Amino acid sequence: MSRFFEPGKENVFQLFSPAHIVTLLVFLLFIFLLFFFRKRLREPGINQAARISLFLVLVLSEVSLQVWLWWSGYWTYQYSLPLHLSSISLILSAVLLLTKQYRLFEFTYFVGVGSALQAMITPDISLYTFPHYRYVHFFVSHGGTVVANLFMVFVEGYRPTRKSIWRAFLWLNAYTVVVFIVNFLIEGNYMYISEKPVNPSLIDYLGPWPWYILSLEAIALVTFAILYVPFWLKERKALPSK
Repeated sequence: MSRFFEPGKENVFQLFSPAHIVTLLVFLLFIFLLFFFRKRLREPGINQAARISLFLVLVLSEVSLQVWLWWSGYWTYQYSLPLHLSSISLILSAVLLLTKQYRLFEFTYFVGVGSALQAMITPDISLYTFPHYRYVHFFVSHGGTVVANLFMVFVEGYRPTRKSIWRAFLWLNAYTVVVFIVNFLIEGNYMYISEKPVNPSLIDYLGPWPWYILSLEAIALVTFAILYVPFWLKERKALPSK
């Protein structure tokens, strides 16, 4: 059992390997089931149970990561605090499930779903593959963030607006400034805004520091726009024909 938790370099992750593709397909199936049973999930008792269950999955995934990092000897305050975009999006998505605050949804839908989907397609877990804990945790935490926000869309009927895009972008930049200051004070590299990550990533193709941050800003806006397209198309379809 310990080999599923031991840090090491066995079974190195391969992008779009059978395990990776099957994981993505299982995630898509879960999204389909969420949409298919959306009406049943609106029933008060089932709705509350589903939201609390998703909340617990998200919270326990983050807690388990902190425990694993500590146990494996990898935990440091420079790199292990829940300040990365994936962690803060997960935490806020968990809060969203309980509070149903629309302002939170505006941020977590664009920032959380956008970053989580990109992470799942090109995971930064080069040392681990299925069934290692880090692999399972990575896809449960990122997939859980997406599912939580799509739950609010499919089941609760939440809809972002054009203004939501800019509000999310504004809050993202405000958070980035805070994280940049934290990085400076503790010599960390949360959100990879102080320097490029060690492992190969998309950032390697976006120019040197600090110019790649501007490229990431542009990518964020494009991602937000893509995530808004389904709602824009629905709005256009609902307009009366002339």
